[in-house]
Amino acid sequence: MSRTSQMDPELAHRLTRRGMLGVAAGATTAALLGAASPPAAAAGTSAAGRGRPVLPPGRLGVQLYSLRDKVASLGFAAVFTELEKYGYDEIEFAGYTQSTGPITLAQLRRLAKNHGLNPIGSHVGYSSGDPNAYTFAQNLTKVLDDAEALGLKHIGTASGPNRYGNTVDAWKRAAEEFNTYGAAAKARGMKFYQHNHSDEFGFATDDPNVRLYDVLLAETDPGLVYLEMDIFWAYAGQFRFSKRPDGSAAPFEPLDYVLKQPHRYPLFHVKDGVSDPSNQFGYRMVDVGDGDIDYQKFMSAVTRLRGERLAHHWQTEHDQPTESFTFARRSSEYLHSLREKC
Repeated sequence: MSRTSQMDPELAHRLTRRGMLGVAAGATTAALLGAASPPAAAAGTSAAGRGRPVLPPGRLGVQLYSLRDKVASLGFAAVFTELEKYGYDEIEFAGYTQSTGPITLAQLRRLAKNHGLNPIGSHVGYSSGDPNAYTFAQNLTKVLDDAEALGLKHIGTASGPNRYGNTVDAWKRAAEEFNTYGAAAKARGMKFYQHNHSDEFGFATDDPNVRLYDVLLAETDPGLVYLEMDIFWAYAGQFRFSKRPDGSAAPFEPLDYVLKQPHRYPLFHVKDGVSDPSNQFGYRMVDVGDGDIDYQKFMSAVTRLRGERLAHHWQTEHDQPTESFTFARRSSEYLHSLREKC
């Protein structure tokens, strides 16, 4: 369902202060913001302007995979201009090239800075059969060199730890490699992370009582390997794997993983879905704010933890948005509108 509210005053102030809207001189801020038609606050949340914002200041980003069509057709500069207008603070890369012409990493880093965007992380493949592939397993030094050149604080993979299969030992072996990547990243002042999909919450093929995600958490060093929870895919995992292969109950709550070890989750992917039991994943992906995932509850639970409010980065994402700029704008407006419950 669509959720609507007034524009967040903090976001309105930031947009006005930055002078990002690029319209004719003399237009009033109220007129500009009124034309945006922002989405609504979730049911049960306070109206915009009341209570502390759920979204911490300076922590809203976007995974650029969501805008890959615009990066390809318009280039990074045009995309960053729009993200700046929408009130984004950070970006997460999914590649460093554009179809509009060559760009160096130094130029890309400077371009982001010029638009007030902090490059917070990047997704790189885990492994490949090609020895020259741009992956952690095949070209770790190059991957880290590039991340360092961009000034990234996090460098990770969206590949599952199933390089050697889905047995317990196979995931232990992958975890050892992740520890190696994490140690190499840490030596350069970065954090290595893994981004989940839904399969990570499935069960080991040789032991249906063992959830594979639990193996990953147990076998990776918490000081070397971090997690980027994709919240949509975590709840899709809950839908798919709340029963073991034999049909016995195995319920779990994605949020509980975070609350038990919040320091392991510096990054999140914020994507939304409408509940749809006929879908194999249990949800149909939609723009953030149009679905049934309770982000007021999830984000508040994390940011209210002592010392954790500014410790996490929230990256909006949609795998196949109908219109990617519209997705980015509406998602920002919705998340800025959320308020903590009194």
